[in-house]
Amino acid sequence: MAKAKEKKGFNPFGFVREVRQEGRKVTWTTWNETLVTSIMVFIMVAIAATFFFLIDLGFSELIKFIFSFGDGA
Repeated sequence: MAKAKEKKGFNPFGFVREVRQEGRKVTWTTWNETLVTSIMVFIMVAIAATFFFLIDLGFSELIKFIFSFGDGA
């Protein structure tokens, strides 16, 4: 029968050391990359908002047209 894994105690100093080691591995984007990405996100949001506005407007007009048949009876 295999032995169960031993549970290690929590070492706050070791934790801080490991966090600092992992923090050194992080690569941050440059300001230019951040700016270009942000502009692209805003453009895509504007395109999506326009698309859904036009779809909503189209469905609204279609429903009004369908309901107009019941008005003049």
